[in-house]
Amino acid sequence: QEQLVESGGGLVQAGDSLALSCVASLSNFDDYSMVWFRQPPGEERVFVAAQTWASGKTIYNESVKGRFLVSKDREKKIFWMDMNDLKPEDTGVYYCAAKKFYGATYILTPAEVENWGQGTQVIVSS
Repeated sequence: QEQLVESGGGLVQAGDSLALSCVASLSNFDDYSMVWFRQPPGEERVFVAAQTWASGKTIYNESVKGRFLVSKDREKKIFWMDMNDLKPEDTGVYYCAAKKFYGATYILTPAEVENWGQGTQVIVSS
C-alpha cells in the first residue's frame, strides 16, 4: 500500500522561506519519481517539481525555477522541497505525489499520477 504524508506548510510573508517534506512508503522506490503539485485557491492542481528516486534527475515548473529546490533522502525515505523567496502566488495546498516509471523529463498533469498525499497548506501574505 503506497502512502505519502506531507508536512511543513504554514503562513509566511512574501520573501520568506519554507520547507515541505514528504515521508514516502512505496513498494519499490527505484520505480518511482516523487512529484510536488500545488492547488491555488479556486484553481486547478498544477505541477511544481519532480525528482526521480533512482537517478535524482529533477524538473521544475518555470514559475518556481531558481526559487524552489527538491531533494531526497533514500535512507530516510523523505522527499523535500525547499521554497525560497516565496510570493503570494505560491499560495495553495501542496501535494506530494509518486509517479511510477517517470523520468522527470516532462511536466506531468494530475491525471497521470497514481499516488497522492493528503496535502499541506501554504499561505504567503504580501
